[in-house]
Amino acid sequence: MLLYLHIPYCDSKCHYCSFNSYTNKHNTKKEYTKAMIVQLKDNLQKYKVEPKSIETIFIGGGTPSTLSPDSYNEFFEIITPYLKDGAEITSEVNPNSASLEWLSGMKNHGVNRLSFGVQSFDELKLKQLGRAHDKNQAIEAIKLAKDVGFEHISLDLIYNATGDTKELIKNDIDIAFSLPIDHISAYELTIEANTVFEHQEEQKQTNDDLAFFVADEIKKRGFAHYEISNFGSYQSVHNKGYWELDNYLGIGAGAVGYINGIRYYPSNDIDGYIANPLYTTNEHLSENDILTEKIFLGLRSVMGVAKALLSKYSISKADYLVEQQKLILKDDKYYNPNFFISDEIALYIME
Repeated sequence: MLLYLHIPYCDSKCHYCSFNSYTNKHNTKKEYTKAMIVQLKDNLQKYKVEPKSIETIFIGGGTPSTLSPDSYNEFFEIITPYLKDGAEITSEVNPNSASLEWLSGMKNHGVNRLSFGVQSFDELKLKQLGRAHDKNQAIEAIKLAKDVGFEHISLDLIYNATGDTKELIKNDIDIAFSLPIDHISAYELTIEANTVFEHQEEQKQTNDDLAFFVADEIKKRGFAHYEISNFGSYQSVHNKGYWELDNYLGIGAGAVGYINGIRYYPSNDIDGYIANPLYTTNEHLSENDILTEKIFLGLRSVMGVAKALLSKYSISKADYLVEQQKLILKDDKYYNPNFFISDEIALYIME
C-alpha cells in the first residue's frame, strides 16, 4: 500500500504547469488540512489498512513547502502506526521555500527523501519557464538539505524548451551531478491546456535527439535509467509501486487513489473538497484496462511485462521483437531496452 498526499498551493504558477494548484487560496490552508485529516481517517478505515502496511508516502503538489511543518503534525501522528519500518517518505519542495526551519521540521516528521523542482540551472530558461527561484537558490537549497541530513535527494530537469541546446542541457546535468543527489527526473516539456504556455506553442521545440542525449549524459555519470523519465543510483520505491499498479490512497484535492481496480478522484476544487472531503468520482477499470496499463507501464520501466499476462497472439508478437533484439526475455518476463519507443512496442504487441 502506498499513500499520496496532495498540497494544492503555490506561491506562483509555472508557465507549463497543469497540475491542480492555486496561488490565490492560501487563506484556506487551515480548513484544507482539517479536511485532509477527515479523508485520511475515513480512507484508512474504509480500505481496511493494516498497521505497518504502508510502504511509501509521497507529498506532492502544488508546493508542499508552502505549508509549515507544523501543518503536517496531525497527519504524521495518524499515519505513523501504519508505516512499515524504513518506509520511504518523499516530499516535493521548491528551492525558494526550502528554509532551514522547513527542512528540519520535515526531517523530524520522518521525511527521508526530497524531490526538488529545479527544472534548470540556466537563469534565462528559469525565467522562460516561470520558475520562482534562481540558479544559486537551487544549488544552496540542495546543499542545505544534505546538511540537514536527508538521505535521498532528487531533482527535476526539463528539456526541449525552445532554446535548449546540448551545451545548455549538459551544463544543467554537470551542475546537478556536482550536488549531493541520488536521483534525477528528466521530463520533456509538454504544452498543456489551461497553462500560460497553452497558446504559446513556440515555447516548445521538437528535437528527438535531445531525449537520447539527456539519457546518455545522465547514464554515463552512473545513474541507472529505470523509467522513461527517471534515473538514479537510488530508485524510488513509490514510483515503482505506481508502475506495478500497487494499491494507493490518494488524499487531498486533486489527488488520485487506486484500490483493487477502482481509481478514485476527490474533488479538484479546494472549496469543494473542504466542504465534502469524502466525495469522490470513481472509475472502474476493466481487466483489459488493467492489462493495458501493466503493459504500457512495464515497457516504459524496468518493471517489464510478465509473459503470463499476455495472450498467445501477443506472446508471438513479443517473441518476434525478442528475435529482432527490440525486447529482452528473461525469467518469463519481457523487458524493453529502449524506453523511448515503449508506446510503439506496446501498441504492436496488443494490436
